[in-house]
Amino acid sequence: MTLTFAGLASGIMLFVMASGLSMIFGLMDVLNFGHGAFITIGAYMGWLVFGLLAGPVASTHLAANLLSVLAASGVAIFCAGLLGLLFERVVVRKVYGDHLKQILITLGGAIVIEQLVMMIWGPQEKTLGLPVGLSGTLSIAGATIERYRVFVIAIGLALLAVMHLVLSRTRLGLLVRAGVQDREMVEALGYRIDHIFVLVFVAGAALAGFGGVLWALSEGSLNSAIGGRTLVLVLIVIVIGGPGSIAGTFVASLLVALTGSYMAYLAPKVALASTVLLMVVVLMWRPGGLYALEKSR
Repeated sequence: MTLTFAGLASGIMLFVMASGLSMIFGLMDVLNFGHGAFITIGAYMGWLVFGLLAGPVASTHLAANLLSVLAASGVAIFCAGLLGLLFERVVVRKVYGDHLKQILITLGGAIVIEQLVMMIWGPQEKTLGLPVGLSGTLSIAGATIERYRVFVIAIGLALLAVMHLVLSRTRLGLLVRAGVQDREMVEALGYRIDHIFVLVFVAGAALAGFGGVLWALSEGSLNSAIGGRTLVLVLIVIVIGGPGSIAGTFVASLLVALTGSYMAYLAPKVALASTVLLMVVVLMWRPGGLYALEKSR
């Protein structure tokens, strides 16, 4: 049960970071290899806010601890979303429709941002301790579960519910889902699909920033390469789940994280390769991913 909870919490964090990129690729057909930069910015913003709120973070009152996490997450979401807006307008906008240029220019943009982060905050590893109320463990059915992982699972499920409601019960969600499957049809109905593109890109970047805070707190440390390292897992999740599918991204996130968690315990030497092997097996079975979307393009 301990391994399962660890895998579920990691899967939730992967889902938070991957869902935005999946929508960007599904709706905009953009291969954004700069997504890791948003994760990095989110992690650093969380670290900065935690440094300013040392009192609430070290407080023994759970409400103060949660407020510090809320403040760090809010700043990370805002800054990553703002960076996403600039990134889309300055970098991505010029290469719509050309996958090779998208890969090169977004990867280059991510490297530039990573180097800027290193120049501003230095190459040293930063420590990011958990708030007092979220550290330690709980005993559930005889298993030892970290409190922070229970917190992450609760936050992730709440976020999934909100995303489901937005995508299935609102006009904006309807337009996004319709745009993923048939962009021309949405434009023919008189909606400015390019405006929806920008909004989805900013939302994806904001989610990456939020995931960066959660991931950095889970690892207890961060450096300028945290986004690049995590992006590999994020891309594997999207390929397995099927680009543009939120349900596929969620299922794939849990599969990748649980596989990594179990293999790290059973066979640590092949733990890293296990996720790649999982991707290969899924693609041999379903080449478009578990929940591949059919598009009318």
